[in-house]
Amino acid sequence: MTTPAPTRANPDRSDRTDLDAAARETTLAACARLKDSPGALLPILHAIQDALSYVPGAAVPLIARELNLSRAEVHGVLSFYHYFRTEKPGRRVLRICRAEACQSVGAAALEAHAKRRLGVDYHGTTADGAITLEAVYCLGNCALGPSVMIDDSIEGRVDAQRFDEIVARARSAR
Repeated sequence: MTTPAPTRANPDRSDRTDLDAAARETTLAACARLKDSPGALLPILHAIQDALSYVPGAAVPLIARELNLSRAEVHGVLSFYHYFRTEKPGRRVLRICRAEACQSVGAAALEAHAKRRLGVDYHGTTADGAITLEAVYCLGNCALGPSVMIDDSIEGRVDAQRFDEIVARARSAR
């Protein structure tokens, strides 16, 4: 008689995560509410980011378990879409439009200025935790480019001086 080889628990099905209780509850609630809908992963990721302002990397195993997916599948979707963040953003999120219409009226220069001024690249957060810089590929404000969005507010015809004013207002509005 042979002894069966020891089995290892599937790490994708593990219940262990480094999530705090609130993030864990948010993740589980989103999964429970949306897991039976077609293409459930994207709506679940959106729901988590809407609630927490990001999708914690530690939520990936939990989402995978709830949807019966591998961690690689969840991570692949999460990392494919630029919209999703896996790190907590700054207090304010500033997006620069990189679409063709904005590029044609100076967005590349604005982008370079923004990165220098803030001291971060895209997806980075300033050292004081005030602003996270992100790229967006159209804000629908093409006639007034280059455009930026600070949280939910769109600003058009943004040059370096206006950008600095927007950043100063964003930092002062805590």
